[in-house]
Amino acid sequence: MYPSYLNLGSKEIKKRALKLFNRLSYCDICPRECKVNRIMGIKGVCGADFRLFISSYHLHFGEEKPISGYNGSGTIFFTNCSLKCMFCQNYEISHLGEGYEISIEELAKIMLLLQNSHAHNINLVTPTHFLPQILLSLSIAVENGFKIPIVYNTSGYEKVEILKYLDGIVDIYLPDAKYMDKDLALRLSKAKNYPEINEKCLIEMRRQIKDYEFDDRGIILKGVIIRHLILPDNIENSKKVLKMIYDNFGNDILISLMTQYHPCFKAINDLQIGRNINKKEFDEIYNCFKEFGFRDDLVQFI
Repeated sequence: MYPSYLNLGSKEIKKRALKLFNRLSYCDICPRECKVNRIMGIKGVCGADFRLFISSYHLHFGEEKPISGYNGSGTIFFTNCSLKCMFCQNYEISHLGEGYEISIEELAKIMLLLQNSHAHNINLVTPTHFLPQILLSLSIAVENGFKIPIVYNTSGYEKVEILKYLDGIVDIYLPDAKYMDKDLALRLSKAKNYPEINEKCLIEMRRQIKDYEFDDRGIILKGVIIRHLILPDNIENSKKVLKMIYDNFGNDILISLMTQYHPCFKAINDLQIGRNINKKEFDEIYNCFKEFGFRDDLVQFI
């Protein structure tokens, strides 16, 4: 497999990175469009300025099987997040800013280190607000022999205009599709426009990567996998999400239907989502999933 970014080359990646970096002076990288000057040290809604922060990096075996595979996914967890989900299971990182500063050159070394540890891919977790810095790091890594696929692991709250910078760079998109209920998106993630933003970004990701490619061991090399986390007491939202996906892509797309929700952070005492999902909720959503004809390879059964 020849990752797409090698066709572009490091110079083109760097050129795109610098264009994005300039936008940090009136930051509009994510749909929040804070327009603050992050280059001058002002933090946006995401909680980040121009400095690059990560919380950890390692070979990760807990992702979907086609991503983690046998050797693990070379996962890099970036600090902060532009989507403020009150139930986030990584809230120490996304809300509280747990992590440490690294340079662009150090991130490139991490990518190469994970590759040398036989990672199947580099898995960028919550990368949106650091996209300019990540692409600068990638351009350096490519010049030093980097050659494994990039996984763009995102909340699905992305601007199409910004995703176009990734066309020909990212081979594997791993976005969430959280909500089709605007009021729910507002209450749980402070993002009433999530449904419309999410649908547009999924369409763009699929436009960029129409087909799936796997190696002879079933490891994904190219494609889009949409994640949907089932929330308690929100059956209709899940059904609407599945219908949105089907209406746009038919059943020729991989969906990871996730059942591992448990209340964290501000959700612990919430009257609606302060509990795990139950089997009745799962069964109703799974039946809807099957009625649309989606493959259940990635469904995590409760």
